[in-house]
Amino acid sequence: MSAQEFGPIRQVAYLVEDLPASLGRWSRYAGIGPWTLYRNVELVGQCRGRDTVVRIDVGLSYQDGLQIELIQPTSRTASPYQDAGGRILVGMHHIAWMTDDLARDKALALARGLSVAFEAGNAAASVVYLEAPAEPGILYEFIQTSPPLLQGFAAGAAAARAWDGRQVVLKTIDFAG
Repeated sequence: MSAQEFGPIRQVAYLVEDLPASLGRWSRYAGIGPWTLYRNVELVGQCRGRDTVVRIDVGLSYQDGLQIELIQPTSRTASPYQDAGGRILVGMHHIAWMTDDLARDKALALARGLSVAFEAGNAAASVVYLEAPAEPGILYEFIQTSPPLLQGFAAGAAAARAWDGRQVVLKTIDFAG
């Protein structure tokens, strides 16, 4: 088994309490942008064995080949984004790999001693978050690739390379009814 078996880390994600404000701060302080803002993203799945429907707002931007994801949970359902009291777990949340075989990579991760924390999806993506008992506070995610997902990643990375720093949010997509 290779230590680099899953390939390069393609995403780093942070949880935030105020997504629009965070997008502005990341642009101003880190020079990261432009952002694509996704509102009312719904994920249907299981969180630590419990059925759940989670709603989040997400901002995506890029730094070289790395996707930066900012997540603001907007539902109060069981999720890996909040503690038992419903407070958002603000800060670094997970690292992610893209995979063309989600079941295979999940099985490999489980064989390494990780356990499933959250498994969910929607029409656009399927994901699994795993956790290590000895490393609380950071999750490991696999994202099932698809042609639209890969095209979106490439387009976002190209927009970041060409960004002039002026427009913080490039576009907003709202999945609300």
